[in-house]
Amino acid sequence: MKLWGKFFLVVFALSLLSYGISGTAYAAVEPLTVLTEEFYSEGDTITISGFVKNFDTSDDQKSMDVTIVVTSPSGNIVTVLQITPESDGNYSKSFKAGGMMKEEGDYTVKANWGAQSNQAVFKYGGSTGASAPEPEATPKATPEAEPEPEAEPEPEATQPVCGPGTVLKNNVCVAEQQGGGGCLIATAAFGSEMAPQVQFLREIRDNTVLQTESGSTFMTGFNQFYYSFSPTIADYERENSAFKETVKIAITPMLTSLAILNYVDIDSEEEMLGYGIGIILLNVGMYFIAPAVVIFKIRKRK
Repeated sequence: MKLWGKFFLVVFALSLLSYGISGTAYAAVEPLTVLTEEFYSEGDTITISGFVKNFDTSDDQKSMDVTIVVTSPSGNIVTVLQITPESDGNYSKSFKAGGMMKEEGDYTVKANWGAQSNQAVFKYGGSTGASAPEPEATPKATPEAEPEPEAEPEPEATQPVCGPGTVLKNNVCVAEQQGGGGCLIATAAFGSEMAPQVQFLREIRDNTVLQTESGSTFMTGFNQFYYSFSPTIADYERENSAFKETVKIAITPMLTSLAILNYVDIDSEEEMLGYGIGIILLNVGMYFIAPAVVIFKIRKRK
C-alpha cells in the first residue's frame, strides 16, 4: 500500500512539473516581439525582425502592418518603417546604418502593432567621417612620376566631397534618406504606399524639402511631432472605413496646396523658407480661418 502511494505521489509531482514547464513555455511567446543585433558600425546592414502572435490575414483587424520607429540617443527619430508580416506572423526588414544616424550610443527600436508594443536597443558606433580625406591622398602621390599629365584630372576635385550620411545631388551634399519612412496616415487612407497621392508626398519630401538645410531642419522637428500620433491614427483608419474616408477627404486640400511646389524652382534657402511659410499659412487659412469665418457668419444670422 505504501509502495502504491509513493508511486502515485511521484506521478502527481511529475504532472505538476510538466504543467509548470509547459505554462512557462507558452508564456514566453509574447504578443509582439522585436529583435536586432547588439552593435552596429557605420555602413553595416541593420536588420529588424520579430513575431506577431495574433497576426491573421483573414481578419482586417488582425492583419495590420508593424510600425517600427528608430530613435537616436538624444531622442530624434532617424527612420520609420512599415512592415507587413508574413502569414505565420514573422516580419523582417533591413536598412543601412548611416544617414540620419550620426550619434554614438544606444538607439531604441520601438515596434507597434495595434494596441501591442515592444522595444529593443542596439549600440551604434557613430559616424566618424574618417573616409572623407581619402580622395585627397591620390593627387599628392601622382606628381612624383608625371606631374603634368596626372594634374589634368584635378578639375573633378572641385566637386564637393560628401561625408558619411550625405550624397551628392546637383553638385550639393544633401542628407541621405533611409528607406521605409513615409506618411502613415496617407498610406492608410489611400490603401497602399504605391498610391499616387503617397508617392507624391514622398517626392515632395525627398526631391524638394530635403534638398535644403532649412527644409531638413523642418523635417527633423516635424517627424518628432508627426510620428508621435500618426501610428495610432493609421491603425484606427484600417479598423474604421468611415473614419478612413473622412481622413481622405480632409487631407485632399493639403495635397492640393503642396502641388504648388511642383511648379516653382527652389534654388536657395530663402526661397525654401518663403514657399514653405506660404504653404503653411495657406493650410492654416483653409483648415482653421475659413471654417471659423463660416461658423461666425452662421451664428450672426441666427
